[in-house]
Amino acid sequence: MHGEWAMSDVVPRKGPLSGVKVLDLSRLAPGPYCTMLLADMGAEIIVVGGGSGSLPIGALARGKTFINLDLKSEDGKIAFRTLVQDADVLVEGYRPGVAARLGIGYAALAELNPGLIYCSLTGYGQSGPLSQEAGHDINYLALSGALGAFGPLNEAPMLPLNLLADFAGGSLFAVIGILAALNERGTSGKGQYIDAAMVDGCLSLMTMHFSDWGQPVLPARGDGLLTGSAPFYRCYACSDGKFIAVGALEDRFFFNLWNALGFEDEAPQHLDRRSWASMTQRFTTAFMLRSRDEWVSHFRGKDACVSPVLAPDEALNYPHNAHRHPYAKPGVAVEAPLMAHSVEPVPVEDNTDRSRAVLSRAGLADEIVDGAIPKDLLITGLSWPPM
Repeated sequence: MHGEWAMSDVVPRKGPLSGVKVLDLSRLAPGPYCTMLLADMGAEIIVVGGGSGSLPIGALARGKTFINLDLKSEDGKIAFRTLVQDADVLVEGYRPGVAARLGIGYAALAELNPGLIYCSLTGYGQSGPLSQEAGHDINYLALSGALGAFGPLNEAPMLPLNLLADFAGGSLFAVIGILAALNERGTSGKGQYIDAAMVDGCLSLMTMHFSDWGQPVLPARGDGLLTGSAPFYRCYACSDGKFIAVGALEDRFFFNLWNALGFEDEAPQHLDRRSWASMTQRFTTAFMLRSRDEWVSHFRGKDACVSPVLAPDEALNYPHNAHRHPYAKPGVAVEAPLMAHSVEPVPVEDNTDRSRAVLSRAGLADEIVDGAIPKDLLITGLSWPPM
């Protein structure tokens, strides 16, 4: 080993991944969110920038150290290989084949460090007819069949932001793979390659709904039990223009909902579609009688699965969320799941370039450090936010 990694001024946090060292070469949301979750569990993250691409996303920078390397220069390659020799995990999001052409593919780096866990996080995966195609969350969601199930009946599909493909199908599945590989390495001592594709993750997330598609529970887009067409599982406008979310699927929750709304007649069989039209009309009229927050107070303790629909600028300050995440603020992701080690404030985002400090403490000579750090950074990708 050439030396120890240098972390930022924030002392590495204790946690189940304390001591695990991660190199992050990714740019747009999925990779940075993946490595931020690893940082939350105690891993030490060094983000390696410097090539053409995008600037770091500030909201996903928590708990990381940032450096810049010219991976096309000899000094840059020497510096990078030095860091790899002491790394446990590497995360990259290049198109398939790019990392290998740069000399930093899995085969080359595994020779340097056989215990390295190398995760390639891409949209379409490392193989297949579309592996070289460009795409974003909407494209991966479309290919997985999920987008075809979202939105109103007989209208265009609607987008759930970039939550599903980028973060759920991408970041979270990558984290699962990395944690599994770290566990397996504890037994075998060997690293491994992880091909994490966002389309694959979304296909997995759709497992239950593939079986439901075309059945009474999900006959078509915008129609079915969980799509918003069922009157007991949808959102309703309130008198103040805000919305309330109702999720009274089970009998007892539905009966509690019915009674709490003040209906004096017997509750109908809520799964009988023949009652849905009239039920929707009655619920729509009832919820317009009070404001959203008045309904929240009214339903508290009634076990009817009723919640306020919060705008993003309301969510972090909502009493329940603020109680569980007192340090949360806009631009800083909430830690989840809460674990025993999470007793200290999360380190704030810090994009300061610490290239020289990290490389020097890794044991590299000054002339190598000088040659490894790029003189001009070429930003060709999409910086976030773009406007």
